[in-house]
Amino acid sequence: MATHQDFVEYVRSQSGLGDAISCRRMFGEYAIYVEGKVVALACDDQLFLKPTAHGRSLLRTPVERPPFPGAKDYFRIDEALDDREMLRRLLLATAEALPEPRPKKPRAVGARGATTAQGR
Repeated sequence: MATHQDFVEYVRSQSGLGDAISCRRMFGEYAIYVEGKVVALACDDQLFLKPTAHGRSLLRTPVERPPFPGAKDYFRIDEALDDREMLRRLLLATAEALPEPRPKKPRAVGARGATTAQGR
């Protein structure tokens, strides 16, 4: 079952992070970004937060489940989803704990699909 756009919009609005939070659809599910870092996944209309020490201390006894078969365990966010302040704190703490994303390499010019001067 794929995640509904309404669920993702609910997470965004509940977070109170405005433009600092964004989402990207991936394989019918969503990656949740805070300031350019993937901090959570929305899968099957559930929120899964990347595990960090600070997130664990905020949740006290987090429920850990994989967001999809074969994935590592994440913190499944249930009650905190309806607690705006807690959700915001969890998302910001996770973003702060994660390393900066690696810069993307520039795409090579002239790879596939390039035409030659002879019109090929």
